[in-house]
Amino acid sequence: MDNTQPPLLTEELIDQALLLDHQLCFAMYSASLAMTKAYKKLLAPLDITYPQYLVMMVLWEKDQVTVSELGGRLFLDSGTLTPLLKRMEAMGLLHRTRDAEDERRVLVSLTPAGRALREKAKTVPLQMSCMLPSLDQVKNLVVELKQVRKGLQDAEDK
Repeated sequence: MDNTQPPLLTEELIDQALLLDHQLCFAMYSASLAMTKAYKKLLAPLDITYPQYLVMMVLWEKDQVTVSELGGRLFLDSGTLTPLLKRMEAMGLLHRTRDAEDERRVLVSLTPAGRALREKAKTVPLQMSCMLPSLDQVKNLVVELKQVRKGLQDAEDK
């Protein structure tokens, strides 16, 4: 049995913990804002937004997925995803159809224009990598952020 006690929080440690620059949440939030801003510039020639780019990446990986699969991959609820998909359908990038086997399910698939957009998007990851630390650092950071997300999700599920 482990009898070690957690360290006592001193007033100084509490004050340090309340500094904005010491917050993981703020580092993640501000990095996310900077990332989205960088993607906005890179995606402008493709005439798509960052959330639309995420949808396209899922569909380029596996065409014809259900809306719920898509939402699960992107961590988006249907209230956020449905308007996004409607806009993308109006743009001619994808179409949504009811599953013939189960009418409750909506299938999302690429149009020829959606498939063609992949070719135009091939330069985006390389352009983004030029703005980031080394590939090894990025890979490690991705692993660590997935662990953070999992820890937060696990805590939420309790």
